[in-house]
Amino acid sequence: MRSVFIVNPVAGGRNISDELARRLAQAAATLENPDYVITRTTHPGHARELAESYARTGEPIRLFAVGGDGTLNEVFSGAYPYKNAAVGCIPYGSGNDFLRNFGTKEEFLDLTDQLMGEELDIDLFRTEFGVGASIAAAGLDAKIAYDIPRFRRIPLCGGETAYKLSILRNILGKLDRRLKISMDNHTIVSDCLLTAVCNGGWYGGGFHAAPECAMDDGLLDVMVVRKIGLARIARVLPLYQKGRHFLNGEIVPKLRDAIDFHRCRRVEIEVADHRDKPIAITIDGECHTTTKLTVEMLPMAGRIVLPRKVFSRL
Repeated sequence: MRSVFIVNPVAGGRNISDELARRLAQAAATLENPDYVITRTTHPGHARELAESYARTGEPIRLFAVGGDGTLNEVFSGAYPYKNAAVGCIPYGSGNDFLRNFGTKEEFLDLTDQLMGEELDIDLFRTEFGVGASIAAAGLDAKIAYDIPRFRRIPLCGGETAYKLSILRNILGKLDRRLKISMDNHTIVSDCLLTAVCNGGWYGGGFHAAPECAMDDGLLDVMVVRKIGLARIARVLPLYQKGRHFLNGEIVPKLRDAIDFHRCRRVEIEVADHRDKPIAITIDGECHTTTKLTVEMLPMAGRIVLPRKVFSRL
């Protein structure tokens, strides 16, 4: 079976192409005639185009996204719905949240184990912006991510500095939006700080939004953080980041006045205040703006490749 490594050459702020080629050659030398090819993206959306072009041949193929969660999202989008294609993750990006659902970055960087990996079916979800594997989010966290590129244009303003400036800008602005959130047969209208619709447990560079989320149960875990003051935000968000807001299938008692939890198969998020003013959203690290977002579960619609040691723990 052929393995195609689709490389975002600028993932993580540096050109990783030569390093990957060298490490793949070393890994391949320990195996018997591995069939692999390396291809590089040249523009936004190119990873999706490449993934689809390889997948639609109908031959069994493994498509490895080499980069961050955004590159992985593009490869998933291109591979879906071709059943002959499985998607793998080689983490060279800044976030790499998808792999946290299964193992560590070091395990996913073991290219020998990746070439000898095993395949697993997982749920995906569909939105107006394509498919996703981990989390679709709307609100403050998405707005912070959406605004980061404007600060990166400032001279000497790198990734971490741009992230901190985006946090400061958004914390000093209006924090909440009034949203109508419809989940299967249940609807709420509330002033929300953020909403995360989760198929996987992690997003935002390590936020453990859905600690008990399963990627094979056909259900979405929805976390809604209501409007709260700055002082309360400073206490709630660290717990949310570490996954300590949720235990044994429910929000912990001390946070139930601040966070709602729902489990469903379909979610619609609509702007309910200024209907002509969109909100920022992220889908597996890809940012957009919209006045309405629909997230619909696609049970067992994705096929992934896991490194051999990671798969052996399942």
